[in-house]
Amino acid sequence: MNGPYASLQIKDFRVFIIARLCITLAIQIQGTVVGWQVYELTKDPLSLGLIGLAEAIPAISVSLYAGHIADIIERKKIILLTILVLFFCSAALLFFTLEPGKFALAYGVLPIYMVIFMSGVARGFLSPATFSFMPQLVPRNLYGNAVSLNSTFWEVAAIGGPMLAGFLYGFLGVTIAYLADVLLVAASLGFYLSIPKKPLPPVSAEQGIVEKIKAGLRFVFNNQIVLSAISLDLFAVLFGGAVALLPIFAGEILKVGPEGLGFLRAAPAIGALLMAFFITHNPIRKNMGKILLWCVAGFGLSMIGFGLSTNFWLSMGLLIMSGMFDSVSVIVRSTLIHTLTPENMKGRVSAVNSIFIGSSNEIGAFESGFAAKLMGVVTSVVFGGMMTLGVVGITAVKADKLRKLHNVD
Repeated sequence: MNGPYASLQIKDFRVFIIARLCITLAIQIQGTVVGWQVYELTKDPLSLGLIGLAEAIPAISVSLYAGHIADIIERKKIILLTILVLFFCSAALLFFTLEPGKFALAYGVLPIYMVIFMSGVARGFLSPATFSFMPQLVPRNLYGNAVSLNSTFWEVAAIGGPMLAGFLYGFLGVTIAYLADVLLVAASLGFYLSIPKKPLPPVSAEQGIVEKIKAGLRFVFNNQIVLSAISLDLFAVLFGGAVALLPIFAGEILKVGPEGLGFLRAAPAIGALLMAFFITHNPIRKNMGKILLWCVAGFGLSMIGFGLSTNFWLSMGLLIMSGMFDSVSVIVRSTLIHTLTPENMKGRVSAVNSIFIGSSNEIGAFESGFAAKLMGVVTSVVFGGMMTLGVVGITAVKADKLRKLHNVD
């Protein structure tokens, strides 16, 4: 098998991609709707940041153990259980919008935060299980192709989710938006059920949970290429992301309402999809390290421009550019981890990756909300972009192996 769509010739991988498409659409819809709903209820930028914190704390807390579990228990079982939990979380958010459940919002946004906390626990287990399950569906020589295609379909969902959420919330109401979320989670569960069981690779030799977790941590921290690639993404997302503040930009600065918020949320994914599609047909085969560094710097510059913009279309363009730059980082980092990590350690290494990257989105959301409260919305976004540029400069100097990395073939 060869060509830009080689991995899609494998049935199990095709079903996996569709299942992940559905769950990502659901998560994106939920994230957009929850953000706007909480902002309408509170009018407080810090409350938007707290959404991210409510998800990040449980996700970080369980990640290392979840990675260990993904290396010793059949990964499909973990995926099915966690998506079932996400289904009940989505159903709870829907219930809060119905007449019998509206009493819950008498307590303000606390019930919403509690549901997000539970979904954070589930996603903490889902991430390493999904990450380590995908390589079991394709041969090793197709890892890079599978990563690019997986990223492409993820971006499709990341575009469609916020846009669909903005349309549903803006024109049909919050209840219909959450109903779509519930139905998509249920569809994902059905698709994952249809994938045959895959045997676990031989368990690594370490004895005990603690030793196994330590082995995963040692692998990451002793591998400068993997560690620096993950760290670069961590700090870029932590300081440079502005997604949590988009409801404020949509409502007060750009004045485009929930419909415009959907487009703003989708804009980075539009750029990322375009770049992922390009890389699928034109894989990065040389100067991977330098390309990674330049693209993260481009992401920081895009965020500075977005923070200063007061024009909706210019803001859209800058967010699209940020997504293009970020897509390169995601694909390069994922390819490095999949290729350089032993099969029986992928769960634990991906758990470390989740702590660094996955949760940095949520902690970054809290940082954005806190910084906006402290410095103002525009100043906080510009400051974050400048911090991202600083991180790139430090990484370029300190991580010489990443800077000189040519390829991983």
